Amino acid sequence: MKIRVMQIWGFLLAMMGWIFVACSMAMEGWKISSIGGQGGSSVIKVGWYWSSLWRACFTDSSSTSNCYDFPVLWSVEGYLQIVRALLMSGMAVGVLAFILSLIGMECTYIGGKDKEKNRSVFTGGICHITSGMLAASGYALYAQHVSAEYFNPRFDGLQFDLGTPLFLGWAGCAFQITGGIFFLVSVGKIWSQTYSSAPVLKVPAVESNALRSSHTNVSIISELSTKSNVSAVSELSSKSETTALSNALSKSKHISRTRRPSRSKRSDKSRGSIKSDVSRSVSSSRVSRSHLNSKKASGGTTHHFIKNSYL
Repeated sequence: MKIRVMQIWGFLLAMMGWIFVACSMAMEGWKISSIGGQGGSSVIKVGWYWSSLWRACFTDSSSTSNCYDFPVLWSVEGYLQIVRALLMSGMAVGVLAFILSLIGMECTYIGGKDKEKNRSVFTGGICHITSGMLAASGYALYAQHVSAEYFNPRFDGLQFDLGTPLFLGWAGCAFQITGGIFFLVSVGKIWSQTYSSAPVLKVPAVESNALRSSHTNVSIISELSTKSNVSAVSELSSKSETTALSNALSKSKHISRTRRPSRSKRSDKSRGSIKSDVSRSVSSSRVSRSHLNSKKASGGTTHHFIKNSYL
């Protein structure tokens, strides 16, 4: 059953129960007793005694009623005062329950936010149940007093039976309690749906933008650092090649100046040694380049290569 339908049913049941309780308070014949009948004569005399919360009456066979109204509060028996107090308090709590439940129902557009409406419906349901329990306890007290007099063998007075208003009132109490339970179950369903759903963390727009900017800054810094490392390694390798070539050329010039041209064999040897030095330096630079490329492909660092190039 949907929550809105459940709340409507609860409101209707509670309203019907409250009306039944109010009608029972105004009805006559809470306890009834009859006398007379076919006695030992040919004249049939019948009379009915009945009483309510407000007066006691006698009606004879000619439909003539004689009533005695209870004048003041303290002139009534004690149990009647307690029953009146319980029924009146139950009706007052029922009115409060109607106001709270009407404000908090889903089909009404008053009562504020959803949390406030749910609280008012929950409070209204508790008030409906309390109202039904108060009225039911009042009816039970009255019925207990009447039945105690009826089943007491030592009681010499007039014995009464339970009247119709008591059963109508008990039905109204049952309707009120059922309506309050409907309200409580509807609110319980709403709270179970809200608490069972997993909480979703919503990141504000400012924080999301800050996270994105931080990610972009980190990526830019990493790219710049890799580019700077590659450029530094390439500059060092180029410098090492140029220094090797310049050293080889200076050595060859120095040898050609110091030695005489007459010694052709030695000059040829020196030229061969110079060529071999230049080829070694070029081959070493190529090896260093290939080593650097292999380290870039494997993802390793280039700090060791930089130290070796200085050496």
